[in-house]
Amino acid sequence: MRTYRALSALLTYPTADLQAAAPAIRDTLAEGLLPPAQIAALEPLLRDLETQDLYDLQERFVLLFDRSRTLSLNLFEHVHGESRDRGGAMVDLLETYRAGGFDLQGPELPDHLPVLLEFLSTRPQAEARAILADAGHILVALAERLNRRASVYAPVLSVLVALAQATSETEEAKALLAEVDDNPEDLAALDAVWEEAQVTFGPDPNAGCPVSRDILAKMDMPLSPTRAPQAQAR
Repeated sequence: MRTYRALSALLTYPTADLQAAAPAIRDTLAEGLLPPAQIAALEPLLRDLETQDLYDLQERFVLLFDRSRTLSLNLFEHVHGESRDRGGAMVDLLETYRAGGFDLQGPELPDHLPVLLEFLSTRPQAEARAILADAGHILVALAERLNRRASVYAPVLSVLVALAQATSETEEAKALLAEVDDNPEDLAALDAVWEEAQVTFGPDPNAGCPVSRDILAKMDMPLSPTRAPQAQAR
């Protein structure tokens, strides 16, 4: 379903091309997978993409998703951190992608949520929901944390929670929700969290971001291949 591709686009780093693609994303969301109320909840983010200053959009994205570990879009960060288990989980996920004919290229890790959503857009609906449900507890935690911050991105995660039919009542979800949220303004604390090197796993980081590019190419819109340099550093 192309809706997964549209949701993936909404969770990617804002660029001028992503802004230009907002109408195409809006049209894709109306393909029938989501009820009208969920589509309406996504409209503020789409309007922001269309009307807000690009630098402000990028700064907000980095503050949320790059500077806060508890809001990381790398899903295994929430359950494995930097442990060796994360590497094994990455390998398993890559094998799932390859078995489905999905060739991951670019700088993002396999567990990056927009990457997973792009893969799900290529799968039958029942399979896509089942795979998304495996990450349901993480999606619940991300949705709750974004809702606490009244973030315009919160409805995207709420939609994914609904698609996954996830609940906050599982032990896994409760454990994640019990964690203290990072404060992205507390640079000293964030430095301590990120002082260990990130897992280096996946394709050449200089290869651009073809997954994101593919999202918009299939909506007849190009996407710039890389982030702005200031967004790369944590």
